[in-house]
Amino acid sequence: MPTYLYILIPILFILAITISIFTQNTPPTKEKPKYRYTRRNCILTEAEHDFYNTLTELYSQKYTVFAQVHLPTLIDHTVPGQDWKPAFNHINQKSIDFVLCNTVTLSPLVAIEYDDRSHERRDRKERDIEVENILESVGLPLVRIQNHGKPNPEEIKEKIAGVLG
Repeated sequence: MPTYLYILIPILFILAITISIFTQNTPPTKEKPKYRYTRRNCILTEAEHDFYNTLTELYSQKYTVFAQVHLPTLIDHTVPGQDWKPAFNHINQKSIDFVLCNTVTLSPLVAIEYDDRSHERRDRKERDIEVENILESVGLPLVRIQNHGKPNPEEIKEKIAGVLG
């Protein structure tokens, strides 16, 4: 047998074992999870939809009414000297039920929360206090209206007039 085979056979054997070891210890590639979704019939609950209709009847001549507005849409988190990413993360998953805006400029004038029983939970109360503090710090008034069934147009007008003047 030629001499080079004495060297080549052990090298090939070691190479085969090495390849076998590395392929067994390589974790399988992790696939991104595949989620399934369905389209909602409406972006609002039935009670919120009734409230929205009442708001538009009362204010659509003078203001534009938006529903389910996320805080980053209303306020700027990129304040000089502040790390913007944690500031954004702090407000990112918070929203306001309704916002009345100037029809021409779309400048937000008043935020409106239509509070149902979920706002009685401790975690929700803490969230509500934080949102109130954030909105107060930027000078955006917040009106809270309790959801006790059918919206009361007089109560709505009175509370919003107290903020808008």
